[in-house]
Amino acid sequence: MTSAAGEPPTHNTPAALALGFLTGAVIGVSLTAFISGCVTERAPLIIVGLVLPAVYGFLFFLSTLPRRAREAAVVPRTALAVIESREVVGGKTSDVPVRFELSVVPDDAPAFRVEIRQDINLVELPDYRARGVVVVEYPPDRPWNTRIVKRPTPEWEERAVVARVDSVPGPAMKSDSPEGCAGGLLTLLGLLLGAAAVLLLFRADLFDSYEGENALSRRPSVSSSSSTTAVTSAMGTVTLGPGQSMLDEGELRKAVESLTQGANKPRALTVVVQDRLLTVVFAPIGVESAGFDPRSLPYDRVPGLVEEARTGVGSPQSWQLAADGVTGSLTLRVVVTGDGGTGTLEADGQGKVLRRSGS
Repeated sequence: MTSAAGEPPTHNTPAALALGFLTGAVIGVSLTAFISGCVTERAPLIIVGLVLPAVYGFLFFLSTLPRRAREAAVVPRTALAVIESREVVGGKTSDVPVRFELSVVPDDAPAFRVEIRQDINLVELPDYRARGVVVVEYPPDRPWNTRIVKRPTPEWEERAVVARVDSVPGPAMKSDSPEGCAGGLLTLLGLLLGAAAVLLLFRADLFDSYEGENALSRRPSVSSSSSTTAVTSAMGTVTLGPGQSMLDEGELRKAVESLTQGANKPRALTVVVQDRLLTVVFAPIGVESAGFDPRSLPYDRVPGLVEEARTGVGSPQSWQLAADGVTGSLTLRVVVTGDGGTGTLEADGQGKVLRRSGS
C-alpha cells in the first residue's frame, strides 16, 4: 500500500517568503549601516552594522529551537528499501553526491517512494546498484528525509540480504523541493529596501561628508611640512621640512625673524644659509659694535645670487650662502657645487656682485 504521507514543505509558503524578505532587509541595513558609519565616522552606525546580524541570528536560533527540539525527539523508523535508480550528480572527492530514487517498505506503515541525495564513497558505490535492497531510516512525520544506513545492525543487514522488496508505484517525494524565484526576489527586495532606508535616514551626513571631501580635493595643495627651530645664546638654527627650501619666497626672511624675536634683537657674526638649513652665529652679548643685523640681509637677491653662481657648474647638487660681518662691512659669499664643478661669487650687503669665479 502506498503512503499518503504529506509532501515535503515548500519554500514558497508565506512564512518562508516573509523570512526571506526579513533576512534580506537585515543584510541590507547592517551592511549599509557599517559602510555609512565608516564613511561618516559615526560609531553608532558601525556598531549597528556589526550587532544587528548577530542579534538577528540569535533570535532566529531561539525561534527555531522548539521545532528542532520536537524533530530531535522523534524516534527514526528503520525500514527496507529497494533502489529504483541512482545517479552520480557531481563531486571530485572520494565522497560523491548521488541521487537515489527509493521504494521504502516499512514493516508497520504504508510504503512510499522518495527521491533523496546522499554522499557515497566511491569505493562503496558499486554496493548501491539498481534493484539492490538497502536499509534506510526516516522520521515518521518527515519521510522525505529518508537516509540510507551505511552500517546497519547485523539483524537488518541480514534482512536486506534475503529480503525481496517490490517497487512502489506513483511519483516520488523529493527531499529537496525547488525554491522558485519568488523567495529570491523577496530577499533581494528586502536587501534593497533595507539599504535604501539607511541611506535615506543618514543622507545628510553622507552627502556632507562627500562634499567635504570634494572641497578638500579642490583646495590648492599647501605643504604641511613644519620647520624646527633651536636657539641658544651663541647660535640659532632653523631646519625646514621636506618639500621646503630657503629659496622659496619669504622662507628665508621668516626663518631669520624666528631667530631674532624678542626685546633684545641679537646681532650676528655669521649667517650660513643652505637649501633647508639656516645657521646664525650671534655676537657676544654686550658687544654692540660687533656683527650685523641679520634682518638686513638682501632676501630678495639671494635666489638670484644662487642662480648666477650655478652658471657653468652643470646640474647643481648643493649650495651655500655665507654672510660675514666680522670685518665691519657685510659680505655675501655664495658657493654652488654641481656635477660640472664649483661656482663661487661674492656680493656686498645690497646683493651687488663684486667678483665671480668657477672651476
